[in-house]
Amino acid sequence: MPRATVIGLGKSGVAAARLLKREGWEVELSDGNTSETLLKQQQELAAEQITVKLGQSLELNGANLPQLIVVSPGVPWDIPVLVEARQLGIETIGEMELAWRNLQSLPWVGITGTNGKTTTTALIAAIFQAAELNAPACGNIGYAACEVALSQGGRGAEGQRSRGEETAIQNPKSKIQNCIDWVIAEVSSYQIESSSSLAPRIGVWTTFTPDHLSRHKTLENYYNIKAKLLRQSELQVFNGDDAYLSQLGLSAWPDAYWTSVKGKDFLISEKGFYIEDGWVVEKLTATSTPEPIVKVSALRMVGEHNQQNLLMAVATARLAGINRDAIALAIREFPGVAHRLEHICTWEGIDFINDSKATNYDAAEVGLASVNSPAILIAGGEAKAGDDTGWLAQIQTKAAVVLLIGSAAPAFAKRLQEIGYHNYHIVETMERAVPKSAELAKQYQAPVVLLSPACASFDQYPNFEVRGDRFRHLCLAWAGGWKPARVELPELENSSQESIVQSR
Repeated sequence: MPRATVIGLGKSGVAAARLLKREGWEVELSDGNTSETLLKQQQELAAEQITVKLGQSLELNGANLPQLIVVSPGVPWDIPVLVEARQLGIETIGEMELAWRNLQSLPWVGITGTNGKTTTTALIAAIFQAAELNAPACGNIGYAACEVALSQGGRGAEGQRSRGEETAIQNPKSKIQNCIDWVIAEVSSYQIESSSSLAPRIGVWTTFTPDHLSRHKTLENYYNIKAKLLRQSELQVFNGDDAYLSQLGLSAWPDAYWTSVKGKDFLISEKGFYIEDGWVVEKLTATSTPEPIVKVSALRMVGEHNQQNLLMAVATARLAGINRDAIALAIREFPGVAHRLEHICTWEGIDFINDSKATNYDAAEVGLASVNSPAILIAGGEAKAGDDTGWLAQIQTKAAVVLLIGSAAPAFAKRLQEIGYHNYHIVETMERAVPKSAELAKQYQAPVVLLSPACASFDQYPNFEVRGDRFRHLCLAWAGGWKPARVELPELENSSQESIVQSR
């Protein structure tokens, strides 16, 4: 029996291990961490004859080496053990690649980009589903890609079983229906990097700005990773309003369908999708007559960036042959995406907005530009490399006060001082930030409190979702009745001596 090792005991790693087990592999799953939750998962998987090693890293020694290593999305592609594995000739792939190998008979939509990919993916999936297609969203959103593969049955060690039987045996709790029509995958640079053969029917590139450079080292390397997905896609959709992508234009991507919110005159190619007179307009060839598809006003989400997302989603749907009625229905009913300009509640006329997914300067700049001013901004976390000038300019224009949390707070305070912006407080934690933001919103008559961190979350939270969930919980608790005692903060000093006393 061939041996496979899966690195990373997250949702993707567990799904990959189960898929490999079903396909007849002897599977070992390893994770450097340990916790009560992981120990519980270890016991569950042991009952499925999947070995789980916690609190230790994979070591490649001895004669009994695995024939295959599958890497979860969060595991760096260039850690020494993976470099060694490739040197030893051990096939090393990502979880997304494993899913693709099991689902490549189906058409895929692959969506990537620095920002905008989650909203675009969710909107595409909503449109496909409104057209009564079984099209689950997966990858960096929704299900792990291998969960989708598990739902579809497959070839085990003893040969091909029926799809229904396989699903019932291997994935009894799956909510994914059999007989998938399309796979709608949000694909991060990490997942593209570890996927050698992933080739979607339609590839979508939303935006491109510097991000993840601590992992990818150079902007050129980051670009080439993203570009690989589009080069391997049969059809390509590009955001023509993105400064970097539009500069490359037809010279780099001559066959792509380009989009623009600015109208037909700004369309890079002679074919594409644009906004004119309040409509999304389709022009499928250089000689075809432009055709209105759906009113822009059908979309509830605010901001020009969401109109860009709308254009790419409509373009994808039309290239997949979906009719206008299904598109209009899905767009009218689309609620938006959690953690991306998500409206949490309104308290005494003040809107609390969760933009926890804004994990870099560009996303946070868009978030701040999309809300009414003056805003109370909560920012900070684990800082990333990048150009902060546009974000800082937006702060000067839109923010009445900035509340700084996390490890980046001192550095952000220094940057704000450097540009002559002094109306900020270092509050360190979300628990301090939420009540103080409500107090300041009253003081400055600010209509909005916005969490838009411009940072990763890993200094204080496992991921941006948990950070956003904590913000949501605190906001709803505040609006629902309990009020922390007044929080006094020095104007420009670190506030580590503060305490909050809950009172009802």
